[in-house]
Amino acid sequence: MAGSRGSRWIQEWDPEDEGFWAETGRRVANRNLFFSVLSEHIGFSVWTMWSVLVLFMGPEYGLSPADKFLLTSVVTLVGAVVRVPYTFAVAVFGGRNWTMISASLLLVPTVAAFAVVRPGTSFSTFLLIGLLAGIGGGNFASSMTNINAFFPMREKGWALGLNAGGGNIGVPVIQLAALAVIGAGGGPRVLLGIYIPLIVVAAVLAAMFMDNLAGVKNDTGAALDAARDRHTWIMSFLYVGTFGSFIGYSFAFGQVLTNQFGRTPLQAAYLTFMGPLLGSLIRPLGGRLADRYGGARITLWNFVAMAAATGVLVVASMHKSLPLFVAVFVVLFVLSGLGNGSTYKMIPGIFHAKALARGLEGEAAVAYGRRLSGASMGLIGAVGALGGVGINLAFRQSFLSYGSGTGAFVAFLLFYGAAFAVTWAVYLRRTGPVPATAAAAGTEPRLGYAEV
Repeated sequence: MAGSRGSRWIQEWDPEDEGFWAETGRRVANRNLFFSVLSEHIGFSVWTMWSVLVLFMGPEYGLSPADKFLLTSVVTLVGAVVRVPYTFAVAVFGGRNWTMISASLLLVPTVAAFAVVRPGTSFSTFLLIGLLAGIGGGNFASSMTNINAFFPMREKGWALGLNAGGGNIGVPVIQLAALAVIGAGGGPRVLLGIYIPLIVVAAVLAAMFMDNLAGVKNDTGAALDAARDRHTWIMSFLYVGTFGSFIGYSFAFGQVLTNQFGRTPLQAAYLTFMGPLLGSLIRPLGGRLADRYGGARITLWNFVAMAAATGVLVVASMHKSLPLFVAVFVVLFVLSGLGNGSTYKMIPGIFHAKALARGLEGEAAVAYGRRLSGASMGLIGAVGALGGVGINLAFRQSFLSYGSGTGAFVAFLLFYGAAFAVTWAVYLRRTGPVPATAAAAGTEPRLGYAEV
């Protein structure tokens, strides 16, 4: 499979061919998936390291709760924005090559934070270093684009869920590492010092064991088509509700516990890792359920559950019930993970359904769906991550206005209700007869979205 451009370039790749997949494709795809997860995992840890660094920052740092929420908002914002160029970098450099580069770039914010995180450093300096840490959020987009090309349509939900879930686990892992460091009496530089060699290891392993797919090319026309397609923006809105919740809560959970419930950094660290851990682990299950029952159905009922859990959080916040608050917050993390898996499964399914509705069949329909879904993933991932910015800014304003996070939770509850309505109206509401091509595929009216 190697070509003239180097031993790590694969010239021909057809995962939809079941014979090729069974003989060669599955093994190669799974190997690339494993090392992609490793690099993305560390990228998530670097991106979210400020969610735990702010816990180390006591009164001697001179930062108010509003300052800390603004700092984590800036980190989240950069992580969202860089997802767009990272999506296209895979086709320019190759999946293996870009994984090496993007992993190596993680040294920049980690070493910079190691140098400046100490009392007396100005807030503006912390903001600048936070901007650098945002590049860790881009690894998700390039990793998902790369892995999307390796797997056949019938296994994308599971593969993308596993890839994303393994990356998402980088959030609770750095929080657990922080718990160990705080418990041992160490400071933030100890935590950062642990990650510097791990970044080097991830880059080296990517170079040794990953591959580039020569057939993955940037398609400017596909990017423009995806940007003009309303479903790219509808799915971006839904992903704000799922992944935006996951990453936003990951940054904010510890701060809410310290500021609203008076927990010490160590006490907060004992609790904060549970939600992101379970939310990450369950993401592949969300993809698997979507493969079996349809992503739209799973997403719809997931938003119902997220709204219900948020309603309970409002009550727990108003009554300052820490046990109920923590338990339901963890449930909300789990639901966000399920929704992450089901929404990402919907993306390739939607564009494949559009291909069927246009009269395309077989490989032509698969190629059309792969072309637009790959182009749309970067935009959807970027906009979805902006939800994390909104969550941290909402908490900042809620604490400034009310001294608690209750106001923010009310806003989140309203958003989940809107996401439920959009999912039902666009992807599940019956509006007419089934097109012949969609009926043949066993899908729902309109474009067969209920099965995506």
